[in-house]
Amino acid sequence: MDLLREYGLRNSEPAFETLVNRHIGLVYSVALRQVENPAHAEEITQAVFLILARKAGRLHANTVLAGWLHETARFAAASFLRGEQRRRHREQEAYMQSNLPESEPDKTWEKLAPFLDDAIGHLGKADRDAIVLRFFQNKSAREIAAVLNVHESAAQKRLNRAVEKLRAYFLERGVTVSGSTLAGTIPASFLQHAPVHLAASVSAAAAHGAVINHSTYTLIKGALKLMAWTKAKIAVVMVATAIVTGGITTIIIKTHASSSAGQNSGTMAKLEKSPRIFTGGINKTLSIPGAIYTYPDGDETTHHYLEFILKRFRKDLDPARNIKSDRELSDVDLQTKTICIYGSPENHRLFQQVRDQLPIVFANDGIVVGKKKYLGRDVGAIFVCPNPINPEHRLVIYGTVSPEALKDMNGVFHGPTDYIIFNNTTRQFGQVQDSDRFLLLGAFDKSDSTHWRVAEDLELLPPKILQRATSDVTVAQ
Repeated sequence: MDLLREYGLRNSEPAFETLVNRHIGLVYSVALRQVENPAHAEEITQAVFLILARKAGRLHANTVLAGWLHETARFAAASFLRGEQRRRHREQEAYMQSNLPESEPDKTWEKLAPFLDDAIGHLGKADRDAIVLRFFQNKSAREIAAVLNVHESAAQKRLNRAVEKLRAYFLERGVTVSGSTLAGTIPASFLQHAPVHLAASVSAAAAHGAVINHSTYTLIKGALKLMAWTKAKIAVVMVATAIVTGGITTIIIKTHASSSAGQNSGTMAKLEKSPRIFTGGINKTLSIPGAIYTYPDGDETTHHYLEFILKRFRKDLDPARNIKSDRELSDVDLQTKTICIYGSPENHRLFQQVRDQLPIVFANDGIVVGKKKYLGRDVGAIFVCPNPINPEHRLVIYGTVSPEALKDMNGVFHGPTDYIIFNNTTRQFGQVQDSDRFLLLGAFDKSDSTHWRVAEDLELLPPKILQRATSDVTVAQ
């Protein structure tokens, strides 16, 4: 962290080169395990260190850099995999349905490796840092204790507990392996040697501000969105844990404010003055047990993305049971479950079926919200409403006018309100905070519990700077 501060304050190239040389093996190894292609792993590695360079002056002094890099590499790899439409996770899950002979460590590693980083990602931050320090940096319990600022005995207990959690993670996926075998297998195989040229090219790109290609830029943007979204989800969990009695609005707003470097966004300040709009909305619905997440049949990019969502944020749900294509949805699902639709009316069967019965109307050239119409094929909406098929249950729509605009849908800030409308301009506009990047957000009038409707007195417009930037997308209807 001293080296990182040196780079952040003085743009010290030697400091950054030292960081790259120390940690490039970790980042490259994580990327290679995820994408299984050296060239792609190199691109992901470069993206991770460019993100590090960008955030050099903003990471907390107590950050365990190895743990942070491991997590960032996972996000960058996840962003890459979504774009590649790969079926790797499903195929490997089926491949792992057998016990591993503990006398064959190479074979053990071969089957554990593709899932190791996801397993580490499911750990809490302290446990994750302990694992990375032990198995990547080969730190002793005493050294780990010094980094984590705990007693040596506490560090050893934390490490043992983290290894046991990893073992349980694999056991749930049909792999029986003891903690001792796991602890012996990982250190021997965890680190892959990065290509000799990679450290130099990564350092040069970060230090000199080199022009990066479009695919690397896309990786960086996708990883940053996932990182920001993870922080938002953690904030929501903190809220749910903290709330016991009244004062919901105040607690939620303070939590979101603290996740934005202690500064309340303009949107949050407005919501604080408009408690009728701040209803818990989408987040409240997503906490309902047993939801079904559904995607257009054949859209494997969205399918794999939903698998990532459930494994990371909805651990109470089973991807094999709770993710279905629109063709696989049953009448029982529609009558008894909360349904989350990811898609467009053009490619999702259920969306097509209910589109005319929703409070927000998807037209072929835009989205209609009350008396406003937001024009454009890249306009999207995230909202919750009663399911027209059975109004006792909820629909959550993650929808865009065109199927092509669905990519990175969940990178959009949402949650405390019933709906949010956005387009690519607002998603990419860099002069406002994430929570201010919208065309319109608000709550529905729920006086009729089965047919919610848009109400102008329960909506918020974006900040003026964004209204000017998007003035051409809104027309009166």
